[in-house]
Amino acid sequence: MTERVLVIACGALARELMDVIKGNGLAWVDVECLPASLHNTPKKITAAVAERIERASGKYQKIFVGYADCGTGGELDRLLDERGIERLPGAHCYEFFAGASLFASLHEADPATFYLTDFLAKHFDRLVWEGLGLDRWPQLRDDYFGNYRRLIYLSQTDSSVLVDKARGAADRLGLEFEHHHVGYGDFQPALVAASQ
Repeated sequence: MTERVLVIACGALARELMDVIKGNGLAWVDVECLPASLHNTPKKITAAVAERIERASGKYQKIFVGYADCGTGGELDRLLDERGIERLPGAHCYEFFAGASLFASLHEADPATFYLTDFLAKHFDRLVWEGLGLDRWPQLRDDYFGNYRRLIYLSQTDSSVLVDKARGAADRLGLEFEHHHVGYGDFQPALVAASQ
């Protein structure tokens, strides 16, 4: 019998997680997603992950966390190290989707870059525009994004609709637009390896 594995993940990765699980025949893997909106308050991510780990304790042979550091300032790593649990590689989803090497070169070329994934392009209005209150106080745009010069859309899928949404987000933020189709980068191999 195959051991059951639980992936506790960011809700922004739900579609990609299910694609990898189904595409690789990982039927023994269960997924529990936390709200993607936690990224607007990254200090809450670690506590939410800890609570899910406690609820799953004793029910799974292995737990894997589908988050990068995601702005927790190392708190998530400290929690996971104490419990002997692994997580996705990197500082954030932009890094593991692009792959560490490509992301490093993009960041080195211009650190004043705001990034979008498929999920963030699709939900830009709810998570970024409304999430930061720009729908009510548009004058805050320059306070939040005045130090950025460009927006890079790191796409997982080939969707002209999402490219248009990402381009529209760049226009609304007053940023230059750039698109790189990266697929799943380091995400898929990390998830498959953790599921074995």
